[in-house]
Amino acid sequence: MDLLPFFKWCDETALANAIRDSRFVFPIIESIHILALTVLVGTVVVVSLRLLGIGLKNMPLRELADGLAPMRNASLGVILATGFMLFTSEALKCFENPPFWVKMKLLVCAILFQYTVVRWTTGSGHEPGKAQAVSVAVLSLLLWFGVGAAGRAIGFY
Repeated sequence: MDLLPFFKWCDETALANAIRDSRFVFPIIESIHILALTVLVGTVVVVSLRLLGIGLKNMPLRELADGLAPMRNASLGVILATGFMLFTSEALKCFENPPFWVKMKLLVCAILFQYTVVRWTTGSGHEPGKAQAVSVAVLSLLLWFGVGAAGRAIGFY
C-alpha cells in the first residue's frame, strides 16, 4: 500500500501550514507532546515497578492500575493528538525517516500491549505469577521507552 499520497495530503493541510508558518507553535505542541509522554511513561513505570515487586507492595495491583488508568488514558489522548499535529507539519520529512517508522510500529505495539496484556494482567484481581509479572513489566517498559527513544531519533535523521 502506497502511503505517499496520504503523507502529501497531510503536508498540505491548513493545520500543517499553520504550524510550519509559526515560530512558536511547533515547539509548544512538541513540549505538550513530551510532557504527556512523560506522564504516560510515569504511570507505566509505577505499575511495572509494582509488577516487579519494587514498591507499593501493600497496594492491590488492580487498585493501583485502575487508579492510574485515567491519567494514562488522558495522556495517551494528548500524545496522539499532538503527535498528529507534529506529524502533519513534517509529513513528507517523516515519510523518508526510518526512526519515524520505528516509532510508529513501536507505538502500535505498545498501545496494543498496554490495552490487552497489561490490562489483563493487572485487572484480574489476583497477583500474577513472578514470571508473568516480570515479563509483562519488562516488555511494557521496553516498548514505551522504545517509543520515546525512536521519537527522539526522528530529529537526528
